[in-house]
Amino acid sequence: MPQTVCSGTMFTTPSGFSPHLACAEPGEEEEAPQEGPGPGACLADGHPITSASLDTLIQNLVPTADYYPEKAYVFTFLLSARLFIPPPELLARVCELCIKQQQLDQSPLDTAKVRKFGPKILQLLTEWTETFPSDFREEKMVGHLKDIIHRIAPCDEAYWKTLNQVLQKLSQRLALMSQGEESIVKVSLNASSISDKLVAFKTKPPPIQKDMLSICNDPYTLAQQLTHVELEHLSHIGPEEFVQAFVQKDSLDGTQQPCFSDQKKKTSNLEAYVRWFNRLCYLVATEICMPAKKKQRAQVIEFFIDVARECFNIGNFNSLMAIISGMNMSPVSRLKKTWGKAKTAKFFILEHQMDPTGNFYNYRTALRGAAHRSQTANSNRERIVIPFFSLLIKDIYFLNEGCANRLPNGHVNFEKFMELARQVGEFMTWKQVECPFEEDRAILHYLHTAPIFSEDGLYLASYESESPENQVEKDRWKALRSNVLGKT
Repeated sequence: MPQTVCSGTMFTTPSGFSPHLACAEPGEEEEAPQEGPGPGACLADGHPITSASLDTLIQNLVPTADYYPEKAYVFTFLLSARLFIPPPELLARVCELCIKQQQLDQSPLDTAKVRKFGPKILQLLTEWTETFPSDFREEKMVGHLKDIIHRIAPCDEAYWKTLNQVLQKLSQRLALMSQGEESIVKVSLNASSISDKLVAFKTKPPPIQKDMLSICNDPYTLAQQLTHVELEHLSHIGPEEFVQAFVQKDSLDGTQQPCFSDQKKKTSNLEAYVRWFNRLCYLVATEICMPAKKKQRAQVIEFFIDVARECFNIGNFNSLMAIISGMNMSPVSRLKKTWGKAKTAKFFILEHQMDPTGNFYNYRTALRGAAHRSQTANSNRERIVIPFFSLLIKDIYFLNEGCANRLPNGHVNFEKFMELARQVGEFMTWKQVECPFEEDRAILHYLHTAPIFSEDGLYLASYESESPENQVEKDRWKALRSNVLGKT
């Protein structure tokens, strides 16, 4: 059914990132003396990190002249640390440690030492800006970045050039993010709703001048265009949104706050994607309930069954579930005469695939198959994996819960950090796929702007199509019609 973004009721990296987190095998890491606490997800003694204090984990992130953390560790910690410490404060701590360890507040600087350290801190800051650019929308973040580079720049003028390149690329990324967010907001504002009162008068011209079948009558083409919309939404979602959606105050300070407190603005793309899912549910239900004739309604049902099947074949599970949810909404499912006219064998097969039994066992099996196909694919067409987003968010919510709860000794559960990073990292790989299908602007425009009924409007249209069968339905129909006539 249509979803809402709420941690209690809802609800899988950058190019080259491997969500594989483990100690390096002998010979895999470049041999070098270690000043820091050790590579990757291991401490100085070589043991894997299962838990540690926040201070230890921050220290493990800080590069030195002879040490740089494993890339997977950088992603994992930068993703999950925000559950305990805001990014500006984390970067400030990193910079303070760098200044202290490298004696960057001394004059003169140890040029030889700084030249060994400089490229490593630049690499860390570059990875941070590339993977979590939205963190740097805050001026404090950019200020810390500039400060640390200004301290090492006297030792090598090339650092100034690198800083300018990092800032230029960051500015471009932030500009693209803003454009994408603005376009999504614009689409949401353009989407209109049908006036529910018009439904009660089916003898008059229908309130919808166009319907889906007049815009697109080929199920495969519509499934392709739905995939365009899905991938467009996915492209704007940053990995940090999966954590920031559920950020609370540290449970140790006794001032827990609900998700979305001051983080609401930082999860706008995730919320927009949930709104798209809801819109598609209601659009499908509206298209089915609107036709006056039973034969036409049955035709629309069969069409969307075929669209759902094509979405499944493509690997677009989110649109598939939205379509199934729309067809299972009560105003649609109660149309027994209409369903009796439609060929529904394929629909029941699809419902079986998305059956929630066993924590969506059938769907998760299909998702693993699509993920495996994506890993071995030779074309973008075979790389498409669009997960059922609400279930993904639910999975990530419970991972966040595990990450945010400290252990009895006050340590952070790093194993949970790694589980979260694997899940989000997989999603980040999927979202980078470029849609291989040609855009059809007319269909995309319709998907985004076609009027849809509210829940009351759907019920009213449903009762007008097939009369109420019991007293409860009769009373509701009477109340809806009375409400409509009262507004005319």
